[in-house]
Amino acid sequence: MSSIAFLGLGAMGSRMAVNLLRAGHTVTVWNRDPKKAEALVKQGATLAASPRAAALDKHIVISMVRDDEASQQIWLHPDSGALHSMQPGALAIECSTLTPSWIKQLAENFHTRQLAFVDAPLAGSRPQADAAQLIFFVGGTEVEYKLAEPILKAMGSAAHHAGEVGAGAKLKLAVNALFGIQVAAMAEIVGILKAQKMDLPRAVEIMSATPVMSMAAKGAAASMLSGNFPAMFPVELVEKDFGYVHQAASEVGQAVPMADKVRTIMQTAIEKGLGDQNLTSIVRLYE
Repeated sequence: MSSIAFLGLGAMGSRMAVNLLRAGHTVTVWNRDPKKAEALVKQGATLAASPRAAALDKHIVISMVRDDEASQQIWLHPDSGALHSMQPGALAIECSTLTPSWIKQLAENFHTRQLAFVDAPLAGSRPQADAAQLIFFVGGTEVEYKLAEPILKAMGSAAHHAGEVGAGAKLKLAVNALFGIQVAAMAEIVGILKAQKMDLPRAVEIMSATPVMSMAAKGAAASMLSGNFPAMFPVELVEKDFGYVHQAASEVGQAVPMADKVRTIMQTAIEKGLGDQNLTSIVRLYE
């Protein structure tokens, strides 16, 4: 069993840390709001006062935070950053959804200090995190991937080696873009059918029997018809990710008009007060 530090205890990180405890690992946790660590401490985790304190003498340090800025702070802050207390031979695993360019910069900081590093963002939401059924996309060397694999599989059902460092981040943004585009399209279609006074449940049932209806679109349609939008993947985070898609594409001279349009839809939803609701709530824009 490994000695692990887990940094960031949001909706996903807290669930991932629970599964590490269940797998028998020794887990030290840190979160900006320490109150969010209370349930984990009751289950056997140790609470640290800073990322640096959490990472001290740990075999593995995992991050699951909101964005590039939060990642930079927890790893590299001159006073409290986790990097500064990690010993040669330790492994850092960045599970957050971040830009590939930041991942590259971050990896350089670790490799300079003879520390292993992988980016391992994931597919799945809260139910998959609870059930340890997440799917990880891993960027790093083959050796680093092999070091990370057993830890990732304590939190998920699969860990795919996507390529060199940064490949995980690239694939994660691609997956989120594909998902977000499908949900945005389904919201528009549901809006059209509703305006045409179709029997929506029957229409969705029939569309679901065709090969053009993906599992993602089918799930989105079911959520839209229910009118129930628990924040599995909040609109504000989707908008952030589409911003990262635009940035990553721009860095290689690629235009992304479809992704940019979906980002605009997310921004409109935020302006309408839907930012903290699930992505599927954008169907309300068509009411």
